[in-house]
Amino acid sequence: MSAAAQGGLLRRNRDFRLFWCGETAGKFGASVTGVALPLIAVSDLHASTFEIGLLNAAAWTPWLLIGLPAGVWVDRLPRRPIMMAAAAISLLLFAAVPVAHRLGMLSTGLLLTVALLTGTAAVFFQTAYTAYLPGLLSPADQPEGNAKLHGSASAAQIAGLGSGGLVAQFAGAVNGMFANAATFLVSLVCLGRIRHRETPAPRRERALRREVAEGLRLVAGDGWLRSLTLFGATSNLALMGYQSVQVAFLVREVGLGSGTVGGLIATAASGGIAGAFAARRIGARIGTARALLLFELGLSTLALLIPLTTDGAGLLLYVAGGFSVSAAVVAGNVLKSGFQQSYCPPGLLGRLTASAAVLNYGTIPVGAVLAGILGTTLGLRPAMWITTAGVPLAALVLLFSPVGRSRDLPATRLADVTGTDSDDHAPAAALR
Repeated sequence: MSAAAQGGLLRRNRDFRLFWCGETAGKFGASVTGVALPLIAVSDLHASTFEIGLLNAAAWTPWLLIGLPAGVWVDRLPRRPIMMAAAAISLLLFAAVPVAHRLGMLSTGLLLTVALLTGTAAVFFQTAYTAYLPGLLSPADQPEGNAKLHGSASAAQIAGLGSGGLVAQFAGAVNGMFANAATFLVSLVCLGRIRHRETPAPRRERALRREVAEGLRLVAGDGWLRSLTLFGATSNLALMGYQSVQVAFLVREVGLGSGTVGGLIATAASGGIAGAFAARRIGARIGTARALLLFELGLSTLALLIPLTTDGAGLLLYVAGGFSVSAAVVAGNVLKSGFQQSYCPPGLLGRLTASAAVLNYGTIPVGAVLAGILGTTLGLRPAMWITTAGVPLAALVLLFSPVGRSRDLPATRLADVTGTDSDDHAPAAALR
């Protein structure tokens, strides 16, 4: 019986259903944190704009510090235990924030420490998650799996952002950390119930440095991977720039309350659901490379509506701009994830993910710090103008790359360009 006849992927694949539930719960918790932590800093600790930027930077700095070796370890070790350990660590750290508050020990320094350590756990979780999915699903199911994961992540983000604002309004921002900790407990339980067991990775005797170099060489040596990585780095610089100060912008410049901020950000983030729904359909109709440009260059231009936001009817400008950016980012991620999983040799997927992520995510703390500096020196609204303008400008990297000259992203497996022996790669059966 065909997969289509058996019904949707969530109905017929128990392990993917558990994986999907755990990932969705984790995304919900992370979104609660995305609102609650800055609100704790602004409302409870009266942090400066620069300190808020540092708080956002701390969550992403671990990609620069340990991203490359993490990719090697993920390729050497079973991926599911890595994700479970990362979820357990995040659970304990987020639960520690309200406990510290009740003991009178909460400080900006503690929030920075929690952001840094949970960011470290996220490095391992995200790298292992990306490399684990192709082993859980057949190649034919991977596009549907990617679309469902990115779509549910967007829905969870919407619910989490709205919940973060509501919890902050009615119970205090600090209590939002309890909700976040509970979501990582759900993620931990779901991952623990997955029956699929990975094929053991071949034993490697080679040096860590050599395996790190393989991942970097793969990204740098291939025009498609290099272009997408450079685009991700420049795009994230701008995205995190405006996102790191948007709470302060909406509270201090526009004059909104905590609950309104959460609801407004959640409404804008609903564009991610539309992007996940549209990505595969538009890619099939006009070509995946053209669709990537349409989303990342065309739709994201509406980010320039965000700095025009004012109270009252002017809030619609924020919603329209944020909705468009969310749709563009999620649709682009769906298209890029499917391409990466089908293009990269399975035994190198962890290193590819980490090598690309070090560059992609490595600019995020830089963007957060720069936005904090811009907000402090020029003001919050000029900072929003500068950072949102960078969102569509980053897509020029794609326009002048192989993506801009093609109808579709490649659908065939990349040849082994690392110079490693064939038995260093996971067997084909691991893709099932």
